[in-house]
Amino acid sequence: MSQTGSIHFEISERKVLLRIIDVMVVLGALHLVGVVFDFDYFKINEQHWSWIIILGTYLTFFATVFELYHLQRASRITATLRGVVFTSSITSLVYLLTPFFTPSLPENRLQILYFYLAITLSLLIWRAMYIKLFSSSRFYKNILIIADATDAAEVAETLQEADPNYKIAGYINTDKELHIGHDDRINVLTIQEAKNRLEGQEVSEIVIASSHVEGITSDLYKWLIELVENGFSVREYTQVYEEITDRVPVQYVGKDFYKYFPFARNNNNKLYMVYHRFFDILFSVLGMFIGLIIIPFIFIGNLIGNRGSLFYSQERVGKNRKFFKIYKFRTMVKNAEAHGAQFATKNDSRITPFGKFLRRSRLDEFPQFFNILKGEMSIIGPRPERPIFVKELSIKIPFYETRHVVKPGLTGWAQVKTKYGETEADSLRKLQYDLFYIKHRSVFLDLRIVVKTLSTIVFFKGQ
Repeated sequence: MSQTGSIHFEISERKVLLRIIDVMVVLGALHLVGVVFDFDYFKINEQHWSWIIILGTYLTFFATVFELYHLQRASRITATLRGVVFTSSITSLVYLLTPFFTPSLPENRLQILYFYLAITLSLLIWRAMYIKLFSSSRFYKNILIIADATDAAEVAETLQEADPNYKIAGYINTDKELHIGHDDRINVLTIQEAKNRLEGQEVSEIVIASSHVEGITSDLYKWLIELVENGFSVREYTQVYEEITDRVPVQYVGKDFYKYFPFARNNNNKLYMVYHRFFDILFSVLGMFIGLIIIPFIFIGNLIGNRGSLFYSQERVGKNRKFFKIYKFRTMVKNAEAHGAQFATKNDSRITPFGKFLRRSRLDEFPQFFNILKGEMSIIGPRPERPIFVKELSIKIPFYETRHVVKPGLTGWAQVKTKYGETEADSLRKLQYDLFYIKHRSVFLDLRIVVKTLSTIVFFKGQ
């Protein structure tokens, strides 16, 4: 059994590819413009090779902030156009305004325009080619799913939502007791039909998402073993799910979750914990200093727009389920919970117009730097929740209490990857991200969260 001849890049591979080619096309365009127009500002030689590293760092950093490596957005022309313009503009500006590390400003100011146009046009042309080429059918990854009939459609939708190039060839049902109705979203296949599709090179990978062990019959198991022995890709769904969504699929993990959920070594790494606390103290002091600068403006806005107390405190659940009081700038009307505790929702009538601005800009979170300095919170971690909601969600959602093994955070993987929780389904999605962070906690993941937080602030994604 041979592998299909189609080409497919995994998500991580495509992100690396985008970063490398982004830098290459920009450097190539700058070199070309420098040679053609004989502009000294663009000539990067052996004496100034560090300029390449600096420009590449600026470019990839701001491209990340403006979501040019968000694969769903990168496959859409309008989102790409906006991202490229923002990225090239800020990259050019920062590069020009850091002459200690980059070339001195040119005497001929026209060079600045050519510099900006070279970056912008080269990125636009390359990204247009990416959308045209990598969204074509030859880069699709055709998947065959082995799952229960109740789960197959959801599994298929999750894979395609996370990676537009995933195409579902069909699934083999492993719950024989369940009646299979007609479903236009996914084809039900017999083992022989699945074999025929593999022989015709219509399938490049098999994903097993079955919760019924008895559903994996001896014939099916024997066939899967033969595929593995011949080098065909057969993978378990929780592994695939985690790789492409950056979430832990708690709904597919049984009671023996410890087999699937090894906590990050950094949770007990003394060096990492010292770094984390130093990081917290440094940024909390900086945040409180900035907060002192902006508080007069927020005070005036609150006086006019909110007409109530500037601060409010609320009990939250922290590490090891210990309670603490969180501090925020007030964003809601007085007596907002006169009828009991409830989740904040989109277009919540309790939030004042000025409160909406504070939430969308995340300025309402600044008082929490005091909680971080006290050690009750961290810069990065799961969002602290109220005791009444923790009690309710712990009953309904498996492993919800697991998020309390680390300090809650001002920002975190769940906060930058999804919206505020309004429903139980939202809370489940947030938990999946929180568990992914706890499982993979590292300096690199912390840096990714910081960059994505900047993106959240820039695009006013707060609620």
